[in-house]
Amino acid sequence: MIAILDYDAGNIKSVEKALEYLGEEARITKDKDQILESERVILPGVGSFGDAMKRLRDSGLDRVIYDVIDKGIPFLGICLGLQMLYESSDEAPGVMGLGLLKGTINRIPERPGLKIPHMGWNSLDVRENAALFRGIEGNPYVYFVHSYYLKAADENEVAATTFYSTLIHASVEKDNIYACQFHPEKSSRVGLKILENFIRLSSPLQEGC
Repeated sequence: MIAILDYDAGNIKSVEKALEYLGEEARITKDKDQILESERVILPGVGSFGDAMKRLRDSGLDRVIYDVIDKGIPFLGICLGLQMLYESSDEAPGVMGLGLLKGTINRIPERPGLKIPHMGWNSLDVRENAALFRGIEGNPYVYFVHSYYLKAADENEVAATTFYSTLIHASVEKDNIYACQFHPEKSSRVGLKILENFIRLSSPLQEGC
C-alpha cells in the first residue's frame, strides 16, 4: 500500500488517481501507524511553503516523515513536497522546513518574456542511472507549476535539471528520499513511468537491514 500524506493540501486526489491507474492501492491518510506500515510514502503539495509547513506540524506529520525516512521506506516529495524537504524557502523567511536535505529554495528570477509562476511543460536533462527515470530516453517533457526552485547543495543528489530563467534542480535522489519539482501525476506517460519506477524501486536502507 502507498500512503499519500493528508495535511489538507491540494492536488492529493490527482496523485491517488494516477497510482490507481497504475493498479496500485493508494490511501490518503494522516494516521501514523498506517503510514509507517506502508510500502511507499508520498508527500504531494501545492500552495505556500509557510502554510504547508504549519499544517504539517499542526497535524504531527512532520515527525511521522522523520520516522518514515529513518525506517528506510521509499519516500517521494512532489512540487512543494520537494521544497519542504529542505531547511527554508525565500517564500516564507523564518519558517523552518524539514531539513532532511541541504540546499536553498529561491524565487525564480524575473526575465523579459517569462511568466512567473512557471506553468507548463519543460524538458529535463536527466542524470545517467537516475532511479526515477529508468527506461525514459532523451529529454522528457514534464509539467511544472511553481514560482520557487531548488538549488541543491550537493549536485550528486540531483537526478534531473531544467532551465526556466535559471538552472533548476528539478529532481533529487538521496538514499530512500526522492523528489520532483514537477508534477509526475500531470505529466502524461512520462509521469506515469516515473511513478511506476518509484513503485518498483527498493530502499538502500531496507536492503542493508
